[in-house]
Amino acid sequence: MELMKRALEFESRKMINMSTSDRVASSREAKELILALNEVYKETKDPEIMDVMKLLTAKKQKIEKRLKGLPSV
Repeated sequence: MELMKRALEFESRKMINMSTSDRVASSREAKELILALNEVYKETKDPEIMDVMKLLTAKKQKIEKRLKGLPSV
């Protein structure tokens, strides 16, 4: 399945030395992959797809936390 390959490739990508625009693009790509996998999951109920979605969600949250930066004191 092409979608699973893309998702696993995204999950294994290194997120070091990324510019802000790279982080925004990665966050959007993660969202797109999660939503596409969710549509497949609704039909198949495959637990492997759910596990991949969880990995992508965790990575997306890390990227977004980095985008928002430190809270001002």
